[in-house]
Amino acid sequence: MQLKVSNFLVAFLIVGALTLGGCSTQDVTSNSAGTETNTGNTTSTVSEIISENIPGMKNLPRLEGKATVVMTVNGSPITIEVDGTNAPITAGNFVDLVQKGVYDGLVFHRVVRDPEPFVVQGGDPQGKDPKFPANRLGTGGYIDPETGSERRIPLEIKPMGAEQPIIYGQTTRRPPVLQHKMGAVAMARSQMPDSASSQFYFALQDLRFLDGNYAVFGNVTDGFDVVNNIQQGDRIESAKVTQGAENLKTPD
Repeated sequence: MQLKVSNFLVAFLIVGALTLGGCSTQDVTSNSAGTETNTGNTTSTVSEIISENIPGMKNLPRLEGKATVVMTVNGSPITIEVDGTNAPITAGNFVDLVQKGVYDGLVFHRVVRDPEPFVVQGGDPQGKDPKFPANRLGTGGYIDPETGSERRIPLEIKPMGAEQPIIYGQTTRRPPVLQHKMGAVAMARSQMPDSASSQFYFALQDLRFLDGNYAVFGNVTDGFDVVNNIQQGDRIESAKVTQGAENLKTPD
């Protein structure tokens, strides 16, 4: 019973602290939580499903396959396998932002290890400015210079055992392919499912109670000891795509 209470409190903390500035019901395209849709088409390509399901999805970058990102923190590398096979939009967004240099110099503004290991969270572009108030970090996302607006991506969950479709814009109780195991990398968002932008977090232990509610898009394959030593205020010195860059597809 004690573990359940602790998990509930931790889940409550993440929901409260992942709020991104400017979210509103007009900004998202989500359906009611717990409901699921199926196109009935198991042969569609990723591009076709993206175009058919959610307006504006075809304008987002996607990763068709896998990629490797090496993130350097405190002089040490963290190797992340990014999974575009099971989370093409979420993975594509992350790899695209890495290639744009968005994460270089950003602060890890939230580290939760008590009462039990939880997450290390970063990715707010406002953190690049050393004068930006630390207590306001966690409210920002990536501003697309072409549109002048924040890029937001839908909640993307692929249920285990399903070829297609990936569920977009909805939470689900079905076990996902990409789960919150220790070392998982997932997107932070507000309480609205389609509000993720650039903020991400590392899972410091198995956090299965978050499965189906937050989009995992990769995992740490080397350097988890580096993640475990990150302190609030530490910065990402650099993030580079070392393999799989050719799998990133961006809209023309």
